[in-house]
Amino acid sequence: MEAVPDLLVDGPGGAAVTVVLAHGAGAPMDSPFMTAMAARLAARSHRVVRFEFPYMAARRLDGRRRPPDRQPALLACWRRVVDALGGGQRLVIGGKSMGGRMASLLAAEDGARGLVCLGYPFHPPGKPERTRVEHLAGLAVPALVVQGTRDPFGTAADVAGYRLSPSVSVTWIDDGDHDLKPRRSSGRDHDSALDEAAVAVDRFLGTLPA
Repeated sequence: MEAVPDLLVDGPGGAAVTVVLAHGAGAPMDSPFMTAMAARLAARSHRVVRFEFPYMAARRLDGRRRPPDRQPALLACWRRVVDALGGGQRLVIGGKSMGGRMASLLAAEDGARGLVCLGYPFHPPGKPERTRVEHLAGLAVPALVVQGTRDPFGTAADVAGYRLSPSVSVTWIDDGDHDLKPRRSSGRDHDSALDEAAVAVDRFLGTLPA
């Protein structure tokens, strides 16, 4: 049996909600984006747990970049983490980009208390025909997607054409890219956009049944 990945934990141990976040394809669990979001949610009294998929954990050991593990391995890793933390019905799962997408597949298959996706990869950049939304049409788990309006993985115009379950809500970060970062010309900065995202997640978590 494979070991449970190392975990990074922020926020109070007795928090009412535990949010488990997985990283995106190219950056680790302690990337600036992941660290910033974990800190903001922990400051709002949520417990936040981060972990790394096997390929990223291996890169941490030897510094060599690798492609992401295949989907079955990613989902198996997610399940080990969920089991170690007490089961999916007690947890809100999610993450950045690929990590959030894998969490959404797990939620569709196994259930969860809730789902939070930060920059969901609705399709590969420049390939809007290759959508990754089929499982979201029938998703029963309460879900929040926080998405930049100019995210190349799914803009507001793209997402308007998808059939999403009524359980899925989308919060749009104005002028945000895949990291929710607005352009300087917008008059907004990244910190304020991340604050806006954290407020949306906090509000969503407050709607979930105990």
